[in-house]
Formats: sequence, C-alpha cells, structure tokens
Amino acid sequence: MTSKAIDFAELRDLGEALLSTNSLVGLAILIACLGLSWVVVSLLQRRIAHLRPSVFFGQRIVDGVLFPILALLLALAAKTWLPLMGISHAVFKLAVPVLVSLLIIRLTVQVLRTALPNSALVELIEQTVSWAAWVGSILWVIGVLPWLRDELNDITFKLGATTISVTNLLEASMTALIAVVLALWLSSVIESRLLSRPVGDLSLRKIAANVSRVVLLLSAILFSLSAAGMDLTALSVMGGAVGVGIGLGMQKLASNYVSGFVILAERSLRIGDMVKVDNFEGRITDIKTRFTVIRALNGRESIVPNELLITQRVENSSLADPTVLISTVVQVAYGTDLDLLLPQLTDAVRHIPRVLKSPEPSVLLTQFAADGLELTVSFWISDPENGQGGVRSEVNLSLLRKLNELGIEIPFPQRVMHHQVPPAGLPSA
Repeated sequence: MTSKAIDFAELRDLGEALLSTNSLVGLAILIACLGLSWVVVSLLQRRIAHLRPSVFFGQRIVDGVLFPILALLLALAAKTWLPLMGISHAVFKLAVPVLVSLLIIRLTVQVLRTALPNSALVELIEQTVSWAAWVGSILWVIGVLPWLRDELNDITFKLGATTISVTNLLEASMTALIAVVLALWLSSVIESRLLSRPVGDLSLRKIAANVSRVVLLLSAILFSLSAAGMDLTALSVMGGAVGVGIGLGMQKLASNYVSGFVILAERSLRIGDMVKVDNFEGRITDIKTRFTVIRALNGRESIVPNELLITQRVENSSLADPTVLISTVVQVAYGTDLDLLLPQLTDAVRHIPRVLKSPEPSVLLTQFAADGLELTVSFWISDPENGQGGVRSEVNLSLLRKLNELGIEIPFPQRVMHHQVPPAGLPSA
C-alpha cells in the first residue's frame, strides 16, 4: 500500500460508514470474532491447565498471545469477505490495527516475563511497548503515520559509505526488537523443553540451552543489522578489534564463561552434587555460564565463580560414588571386655535407618587414652545432601543406650589431689 498524507475526505467517509446501519452488522461480526476467539482459548486453556505456563496462555484469557492471534486472523478473514457480501468493513479498518497492537504488546510482555522472570526492566519495557503500539495504531488509522514516515525518510545522514535515514533507524530498531523477542521466546521454549525431560544428563541439557540462547540472540542481532541495510562484511575487521579489546579488558569474565562451559562439558561437577569449596559445603543447585550456585544445608547460598572451580581444589562427595564415610569417637573404661562389646556396638549402629548395611559399620580400638579406651565408630551413608549432624546424633544416642544397657561406664577425667599434713607445731594450711 502506498503511503500518503492525511486525507480528511477519507476520514469523513470512514466516520460516516461507521455511523451507518450497515456497519452495525460488521460490528456484530467483530464481536462474534472476539467471542469465538475467547471461547477457543478458554477451552484450550482448560484442557491443558496441567501444563506449565507458556507465552500463548497468560493468567487470564486475554493475557496470552493466542487470543490476539485468533482474533486477528478472524478479523482479517471477515475484512476480506464482507465487501463481497455487500457489508461495510469500516469497523475492521479500525479493529485490525488495534488487534495488531495488542498482539505486539502481549507477545513482547509474555516473552520477556518468561525469559527474564525476575528483571525489573520488564514493567518499563511493557509500558514503553504499549504506548508505542497504541500510538502507532492510532496514527496509522488517521493517516498520520504514512505521512510521518515520508517526512522522516527525507532526513538522512551518512554512516561511512552508507546513507541512512531516520526511517531506516526506526525500522531497524523495530526489526531488532521483534527479532530479539522472538529469539528470547524460542530460547525459553528450548530451555524449558530440555530441562523438563527426565532423561539424559542435566549438565549437557543445561549447556545445550545456554548455547541455543546465545546462537539465537546473535542470529537476531545479525538479521536486524542486515535488515537495516548495513553491510555485514564490514563488521569482520571491527568485530576482530572489538573482540581483542573485550578479551583484554574482561579476562576474568571471559575466563568464568569458558570455565562454565568446561565444567558442563566434562561433567566434573553436576547439578545435585555435594561439594566443598573454600570451606563452604553444600549441594550444587544450578550451574550458570559465569557462576555456580551452591546451597548449604542451613539454607545459605554461595555464588562461586566458575574459574574458582577450575583452578582450586574442590571436594566432590557425589562424583563417582555418593556414599560418604562418617565417624564418631567414644571411650570406655579400662578393663572392659572389648571382644564382647565391639560386635554389640556394631549391631547397634547397623540398625540406624540412614546407615548403610554395605559397606558395614565398624568399631575399632584406635587409642589407649589417658582416661580410657578410645573406640572409633565408622559408618557409611548414601544421602550426604541430607546432612551429617542428624545421623551422627542418632548413632551416638544408639551407642549411649547400648552402653547403659550393658552397664558400661564412659570414663571422665579424674584428678587426684594429695593433702600433706604439716609437722607438729606448725599451723595447718
């Protein structure tokens, strides 16, 4: 369609057509299109309510992208067929731009909320896109937007050997926004599909999701630059120089990113492993491209740069085998019959629910201490992510009950004090 300046005659004709009796039929058909779209989306949402939220369905029927898509398709079909039936389609000249604006707003908002759920910029972007979409639709309906586009197209400036107009910049910005939104949408869908599958290694699925997001965003940016008329071959030299500068200025950041991909690729650390890094022990809950999140058993979380996990020693309790050896110490008095006691203590520990039957627990005489015989009780568990303090306490209580049952006393330090009687005639101390 050729853009032109404001034609007040066409605006007057459109207003008269909207006020005519014939347009009431078109209004009724538009309401029917909206109602049919609402019913279809409502039925689909009820049938797949057990699925996780997606871009197509929001909190309410009209919040998602599916409602404006169906309404727009039905409105375009009605706009095409109504003139053939002798019915005015003036209502749809106003409805189609409004539905397009609604589709752009809902698509942008839902994608950003899915891709960036905790970002404070989502609300600001939502308001900006909403204002731009509604103002653009109004300007298009009244004929100002084509005239404004022609005027801005006459304002040009040179960027190297390329002549660029303000219209090109605005169109490139709009194209870039749409491309980035679609890239975020596709990357979020891919990530949710990969991480929701129970089969396969979680680390490999995580690295595939991260790589897909980077590739899609890079492709969206290159497509936007190409759509704006910029020669991408000119970016090769500039891209190399920028890459060297970024590499020198952001060595630590680049090192963390590379380390993150190395960790995910070689699977030396996996999500769910119990690790100890720099005297902080906990379970790995997430591995990002730049850092790893470790959650301790008391609820504290540590953000560890990935480079630290590559360059320093990391204790992994779950890499090859999740079983962990735990020990506790108890003393008994000298003269205790250990040949009779040790099997009974082993049997008392073996009946603790979290203690593994194989390898079996063991009780060994490890030291002849000053106050008694020191016994070391060793046992294995297979769930270190549940902590060690609870199972150690259960073992100690079981040992104490068994010793009390057998009448064996746990010795305590004893000190002997000698009182010297003074010679006759001297006062006593």
